[in-house]
Amino acid sequence: MSNTSLAPLPSSDRTDVTARLRDALLGASFSADGLLDLLGAPAYAALARSETVPALRATRGDSPLEALVRLFLLQQPVPHARVADVLPVEDCLEGGWLIRVGGDEVAAAVDVRPYGGPGGEDWFIVSDLGCAVGGAGGIGSHDEGVVLGVGGASTTLAGITVRAPFASALDLGTGSGIQALHAAQHATRVSATDLNPRALHITALTLALSGAPAADLREGSLFEPVGDETFDLIVSNPPFVISPGARLTYRDGGMGGDDLCRTLVQEAGEHLNEGGYAQFLANWQHVEGEDWQDRLRSWVPRGCDAWIVQREVQDITQYAELWLRDAGDHHADPVEYQARYDAWLDEFEARKVKAVGFGWITLRRSDAELPSVVLEEWPHSVEQPLGDAVRAHFERVDYLREHDDAALLAAHFRLVGEVVQEQVGLPGAEDPEHVVLRQHRGMRRATKVDTVGAGFAGVCDGTLSAGSILDAIAQLVGEDPVLLRDRTPAQIRLLVEQGFIEPAAR
Repeated sequence: MSNTSLAPLPSSDRTDVTARLRDALLGASFSADGLLDLLGAPAYAALARSETVPALRATRGDSPLEALVRLFLLQQPVPHARVADVLPVEDCLEGGWLIRVGGDEVAAAVDVRPYGGPGGEDWFIVSDLGCAVGGAGGIGSHDEGVVLGVGGASTTLAGITVRAPFASALDLGTGSGIQALHAAQHATRVSATDLNPRALHITALTLALSGAPAADLREGSLFEPVGDETFDLIVSNPPFVISPGARLTYRDGGMGGDDLCRTLVQEAGEHLNEGGYAQFLANWQHVEGEDWQDRLRSWVPRGCDAWIVQREVQDITQYAELWLRDAGDHHADPVEYQARYDAWLDEFEARKVKAVGFGWITLRRSDAELPSVVLEEWPHSVEQPLGDAVRAHFERVDYLREHDDAALLAAHFRLVGEVVQEQVGLPGAEDPEHVVLRQHRGMRRATKVDTVGAGFAGVCDGTLSAGSILDAIAQLVGEDPVLLRDRTPAQIRLLVEQGFIEPAAR
């Protein structure tokens, strides 16, 4: 299906109109905080689930903010005179942000959604009408070329992205420009690509309406638009859905199985500067007779360290139903729905796929002789944003790569903040069955340790070297200090790798 049925977009050249529109929106408190105050938490949360009735009920008054919510978020026509009290309405009509409907009403040409930046910035995400919420549960559209707004996937990627001063950043498959908007805050030069020219137009609108610098926008697939250029940061929330066809550009990559995600990861290495990061959301197949970790390990490009976290696994029936619902196919004719469901299962069975994993992939260009590739399954809750935790992971990788066991024993460590110790065992037992160290920040990890490991972590305050601490523990428990020094570095290495202890500055 072509995108000819989609509505015309506002002009991206009328920066004067866009600036006046932004000022008017902020003047009426059309912001994330303003919406929460107006709608209340339940109605505000309902909007994220694509449920509009609570917001409609909360905007039955005549305030300027209520008019804007009905106009831009709920896509309701509003009397021209009422909008003129809030916005430069004639400029917005001329610039294409508004259209005339009926006799004396105007309607929005696009969805404009307030979005709070990490530093309290007032941003706006532009998307096609009815598509403000992307991903599963979104309102969606069957129009080819439709551009979605903010969804759970896009906010997840924004949260895990490393935020540091970078000279250059690339948002590959930019969509409505959310990742480019974030990158513009800490990268000198931002490039954004998309196969869909409508997405590039909307990205330009998102950046301009948010008061952010313009990006270098390029049309094309994967890395083709950037040639052999390299970047300090690459981010992508790609169309990762594994489907039996490319019905919807925003979600179906058009390659077989998980080939699009594999290609994206494999080609990213040659586009990274030394020390640069590439971060993606991805789906991957769990194939009969193959370990999923081996599959993803083969994707990692030469010269790159990798940290891959599997957050969720769905069997093929759950996965098919999720994305059939996303497209609204469950509301279609039952015979048509069954045929599409069959097509998904046929595709999976042909590829011997038994489940699909979802998670995060981070690459860091190190050119190390022995790259670090860490794959793990972590379906538990985490504390976003995680960008600092991601960067710290690779800093720990560098530290451990540079320190052998002897160097670890000579080093000084300290316990990271907000780590607690839990003892697990039967009530009344003299000794615990095992000891667990648990983090309350970042990845919120938990790891089992023996009594030596727990005692070691508990006294790490940077004062004594690791070896001196082990010698003291050996004396307390009556163990040969040489043997204890021989067997403990592996446990110290694990505690450093998972972020429970860190090298102490001296």
